[in-house]
Amino acid sequence: MPGRPSCWLLRVAFTAFLRPGQSGGYVAVRPTPRSRSQALGFLKCFLGALKMEMTEMTGVSLKRGALVVEDNDSGVPAEETKKQKLSECSLTKGQVGLQNDFLSISEDVPGPPDTVGTGKGGKNSEAQLEDEEEEEEDGLSEECEEEESESFADMMKHGLTEADVGITKFVSSHQGFSGILKERYSDFVVHEIGKDGRISHLNDLSIPVDEEDPSEDIFTVLTAEEKQRLEELQLFKNKETSVAIEVIEDTKEKRTVIHQAIKSLFPGLETKTEDREGKKYIVAYHAAGKKALANPRKHSWPKSRGSYCHFVLYKENKDTMDAINVLSRYLRVKPNIFSYMGTKDKRAITVQEIAVLKITAQRLAHLNKCLMNFKLGNFSYQKNPLKLGELQGNHFTVVLRNITGTDDQVQQAMNSLREIGFINYYGMQRFGTTAVPTYQVGRAILQNSWTEVMDLILKPRSGAEKGYLVKCREEWAKTKDPAAALRKLPVKRCVEGQLLRGLSKYGMKNIVSAFGIIPRNNRLMYIHSYQSYVWNNMVSKRIEDYGLKPVPGDLVLKGATASYIEEDDVNNYSIHDVVMPLPGFDVIYPKHKIQEAYREMLTADNLDIDNMRHKIRDYSLSGAYRKIIIRPQNVSWEVVAYDDPKIPLFNTDVDNLEGKPPPVFASEGKYRALKMDFSLPPSTYATMAIREVLKMDTSIKNQTQLNTTWLR
Repeated sequence: MPGRPSCWLLRVAFTAFLRPGQSGGYVAVRPTPRSRSQALGFLKCFLGALKMEMTEMTGVSLKRGALVVEDNDSGVPAEETKKQKLSECSLTKGQVGLQNDFLSISEDVPGPPDTVGTGKGGKNSEAQLEDEEEEEEDGLSEECEEEESESFADMMKHGLTEADVGITKFVSSHQGFSGILKERYSDFVVHEIGKDGRISHLNDLSIPVDEEDPSEDIFTVLTAEEKQRLEELQLFKNKETSVAIEVIEDTKEKRTVIHQAIKSLFPGLETKTEDREGKKYIVAYHAAGKKALANPRKHSWPKSRGSYCHFVLYKENKDTMDAINVLSRYLRVKPNIFSYMGTKDKRAITVQEIAVLKITAQRLAHLNKCLMNFKLGNFSYQKNPLKLGELQGNHFTVVLRNITGTDDQVQQAMNSLREIGFINYYGMQRFGTTAVPTYQVGRAILQNSWTEVMDLILKPRSGAEKGYLVKCREEWAKTKDPAAALRKLPVKRCVEGQLLRGLSKYGMKNIVSAFGIIPRNNRLMYIHSYQSYVWNNMVSKRIEDYGLKPVPGDLVLKGATASYIEEDDVNNYSIHDVVMPLPGFDVIYPKHKIQEAYREMLTADNLDIDNMRHKIRDYSLSGAYRKIIIRPQNVSWEVVAYDDPKIPLFNTDVDNLEGKPPPVFASEGKYRALKMDFSLPPSTYATMAIREVLKMDTSIKNQTQLNTTWLR
């Protein structure tokens, strides 16, 4: 799959959940086993074909899986037919890059104050390093094909449980039951709720009529070889200063179409017509050097049209940034010309609004012919981009398969979710999956302990990791040589690779500058993780000590300002009004014993609660407030019976566009599923709402320990 290391196709995370056993205690609900050797055999065949086809290929994507389990990065079922989709939208090997898998965050990625930005990232100014990055393999190295001897379940024994990050309380009194979350990623569908309060749906693939748009011929007038040469010219991949294309059928109309095709498909190139030995040629050349790639040509965009094309993006099993990177590679533009209101879950089907600068709806719609697991539609031209945090929330449609709860238990659980809600914990995705939690790195940053930051990121660790990262860490532990450790990485865009690049450039005595090479958002995720860790622990203590009623000294928001609940004012508020602070220099703390609990926790971590400013401005924490209980809106549910675990249990937007009839359920079936719909505000975790319904630990460690023999 483009943009993913091959070994990650073998990664399998578990969704074995608890269900009551006959003799007391719990047993695991688990998917059917699959052979690791079969998967590895398929992978080798797939990689061989992929390497041979990469230069001419127009993109590789896998169809929606029939049976996949939570957090499996590939989502490739053994029984599913693997398909490659080729088209005239060519992608060369050099363009297919690996994205950093750091901190796979679900739903909308929250960050104090419950928002996150794309950021410009830490730029590496050395041309040599840029060249090295362009020459990197695409994760298809033999190193990456090796599978660790330790099973994923064994490795996840070293991961975190909910209790490790402060997630310990429930608000409801109903009896829990088991079910399988994300048995298929299509069981988890997220629709964005825009700033106007409307739920985004993909329901229109038509292109706005615009006389200024070039004809459809621009996508077919150039041969694959000509596109290859033009692309290499555009990306400065060779020494050519121009590319000449002979006009076989020399008419003005044909020349015009070729001019339009080159300018539309290859931003940054200009064209002219030349006579050479009695033949007409269209000559493409660079008009403004490398800067032209980042800045779409202004003169080619009609002044009467809004500069941004807004569209609805439907995607399957890919997070928002990965999706934008794929779109940018196919369009041959920089990812930073895209904007959006929030990032969405990878392991799901998601529908959200995207805006892109000066790319026509026609050109975007053409990608529907090139890409699988993506669909673009509902195009419109607007004057402004989208901004992070503008969305009102997300609407979730979730299926929990093979549930064990009775109808009465389900009714009690869902009524409680609708009427009381759930504790607004930061979910497990916030804290990483290995034996080095991200909040530990964040704590070291706040302590200004830069040697510890370096060690935590680079030292060998137990847990689920890619093989080449294990070798890189081993080399680092043995030699403390950043260049030697870096050579162990076939792809250097991961956090470890970026830090090693920085250490190679700035030296071991300047870890701060070396760390600064990592993109800003990834650096801030570490300290946000620490804030989330503190918040989770403090909220659990607040609920343990004071229950689910507001008490004097609690905090509530009046506008954007926090104020205390006074003794004679308690009855004017409910628990849904109470907020708790994420630690920082610009927040106040509750006026009861939870304030002292904050102080004790930070003091134990060698941090001063009264001085949360950092020597480096980026790492100074202003803090924020977060509601402790969230009550979902638009809650509805249905229990359905089914016999085939592979069938979808509801229609997606694409199913509706294709006219597929909705599924028909039997009155009796081998299995029962709970289909639930609810809306949440931004920066809340749907997995925490589902945890409240099921009453179970959502950590991968807990789920894998229930079934340590699945892959053996």
